[in-house]
Amino acid sequence: MGTNPGLAHAGDRCRVFRQLHQSGCFVIPNPWDAGSARLLAQLGFPALATTSSGLAWTLGKADNHITLQDALGHLRSVTQAVRIPINADFEGGFAIEPENVSTNVTAATDTGIAGLSIEDSTGNAANPLFEFALAVERIRAARQAIDKSGTGILLTGRSEGFIVGRPDIAETIQRLTAYAEAGADCLYAPGIRNRADITAVVKAVAPKPVNVLVGSDFTTVAELADLGVRRISVGGALARAAWTGFLEAASEIASQGTFTHLARAVPLVDLDESFTAE
Repeated sequence: MGTNPGLAHAGDRCRVFRQLHQSGCFVIPNPWDAGSARLLAQLGFPALATTSSGLAWTLGKADNHITLQDALGHLRSVTQAVRIPINADFEGGFAIEPENVSTNVTAATDTGIAGLSIEDSTGNAANPLFEFALAVERIRAARQAIDKSGTGILLTGRSEGFIVGRPDIAETIQRLTAYAEAGADCLYAPGIRNRADITAVVKAVAPKPVNVLVGSDFTTVAELADLGVRRISVGGALARAAWTGFLEAASEIASQGTFTHLARAVPLVDLDESFTAE
């Protein structure tokens, strides 16, 4: 299924992306480069989201170790590769202070994206989340930057407690509701997995939509839709799946001198045809 040429314009993509968040439930998978974005668009997904970890690995870096310029260049590459909406994994805005978050978000609004997320993690294991008031102000600063840009980009507020060692559902809900009040259009707490927690988040921020991260087989699209989840992303999981195939094939060659994994690879002609299709 090819991409829709009617969605090439950035304003159109923002409009369509917002419409996707109004009802139902959709999957927004995460490519790690222009090629993976092209293939996901051809599979018929209505929108895509970048992945900071997936990008970092392509650059030989660990997650959260890319630069602002790395991220901005990546966003331009992906948005130019497809015509459907792209949500930017913008980590923590590549800054601490709200005014610097605002400056960097302003730069991101010029890359063709339709959505952008801001996290509240600090990268400090001893104090993994930004202090509450600062975290809220960072979301407010991102909101103001987007509004000033006039782009209509959808803002997602993320609370990272469940993946940085502070899995407290009450604190997570407190933060997400505050982010919603500060202007986040969509709310996201990566790492929540059980039905009770997901339901609690959906109810707490309603009517605003909720994104749930699925990085393994603990649920299905239908189950999350039944819980009222609006958007499902997979983070770096598709990139990890690709790296798994690569490492298994390369390890076989290195350790056994055989090539059986390569026999299971997608044929070259099929990939070439995918990348020449419009």
